[in-house]
Amino acid sequence: MQTNQGIQVISRAAGILRILGQDTDGLSLGQIARRVALPRSTVQRIVGALSDEGLVSTEKGSGGIRLGPEIQNLAQASFTDLRERMRSIMKSISDETGETVDLAVLDGKRMLFVDQVVGTQRLRTVSKIGEAFPLATTANGKAAMARLDEHDAAKLLIAELEDTDGPAPRLSDLLEEIAAIRQGALARDEDDHTEGVSALGFAMADQRGDVFALSVPIPSSRYHRVKELLETVLLKYRAELNA
Repeated sequence: MQTNQGIQVISRAAGILRILGQDTDGLSLGQIARRVALPRSTVQRIVGALSDEGLVSTEKGSGGIRLGPEIQNLAQASFTDLRERMRSIMKSISDETGETVDLAVLDGKRMLFVDQVVGTQRLRTVSKIGEAFPLATTANGKAAMARLDEHDAAKLLIAELEDTDGPAPRLSDLLEEIAAIRQGALARDEDDHTEGVSALGFAMADQRGDVFALSVPIPSSRYHRVKELLETVLLKYRAELNA
């Protein structure tokens, strides 16, 4: 009986944390109680326990309850864990292919380049950490869009295409391509972003929803010759990350 009660308390606490994660402006005890369909007194006890552990905090004066600093510490730990796992896999991909491997994170309306393992090929592509990439014409951007809700992805892509000067992909073609990526295809950039550079990639999301995209940029003069090997290696390590 006590075990069942303990599980119930954990489930209720998790529900309260989810509600607070959806409303960053803070909520009152009454608002939380209505949203989780629990008595206010029950919510007050659970919030008090969560507050003692630093998982929620209450703004003095306003009474608004928000996620606490310990949640951020836990989120940062998961962020670091995924970065470390992807760094290890980037190194393995580079070792097996000799190619450069990039890591970017979805940052608002762009892909932000955050890490790289430089390959051993004499002719290679190297970008600068901190550089921003578009969504619609890069392998990492397309891969990241496939990790988002269809509506959210379309909204970001439409905004980018409207601001694009010169030739741009058709939205319908782009959405079709991203739908295929959602079904398991690798993301591709075949001279779409930069003439002479092609890329393959995939994306992963961590526990707090940050989307990271791993891609392998290759001079187009070599791309079609090594594409089959790259596809095999990338699919293997994507499956390892998913596992």
